Amino acid sequence: MCGRFTQTYSPAFIAKAFRVDKELINIIGSYKIAPSQLVTAIINRESSCFSQLRWGLIPSWAKDLSLGNKMINARSEILNQKPSFRVALKKRRCLIVADGFYEWKKEGNLKEPFYIRLKSKQPFGFAGLYDSWKSVEGKEIHSCAIITIEANPLIKSIHHRMPVIIPKDKEDDWLNPNIQEPEKALAILKPYASDQLEYFQVSKFVNSPKNNSPQCVVPA
Repeated sequence: MCGRFTQTYSPAFIAKAFRVDKELINIIGSYKIAPSQLVTAIINRESSCFSQLRWGLIPSWAKDLSLGNKMINARSEILNQKPSFRVALKKRRCLIVADGFYEWKKEGNLKEPFYIRLKSKQPFGFAGLYDSWKSVEGKEIHSCAIITIEANPLIKSIHHRMPVIIPKDKEDDWLNPNIQEPEKALAILKPYASDQLEYFQVSKFVNSPKNNSPQCVVPA
């Protein structure tokens, strides 16, 4: 799964990395993005701009926003089966901007935190799905979920699943609104290559909800 991640680069750097022309000046870097917080995403390559989505998918048909708390992740194996994800897989795919993520490894009764990133240390896009929900008062919330898949051999030593990272050469396909066949979209979702990733153990400092600073990603 993916329950915490980082996005620490400036808006200008992110815009260049993703070939996006316009910047959102209110993109705020974070060393520990958590569910229900706003995340930076690209939802359409043609619009050439970033969007901000609430992390935790709230389907348009949901009775209230609490359902989003249970839908921070979407398993790739069931995307075309669950009503919550089926339409989004066809029409509402996005890239959720990140530069690393955390995972906790079980060691007996303890859980040890690890930080995982690209060896290049460059930002990347998680495969995401998004939707829009409106409350009875008329307030509209745009939200998203991160797609997960069976972990590659490197990450499997920490956890059996990992978030899907979209390779640069597949980003345009993932965002392409003309690709609506589920089979074509699902074919893009693969575990990221082990030899392109690195990880290291970090301090339990990251476990505290109040801690959000560079110390979160300092090797233990």
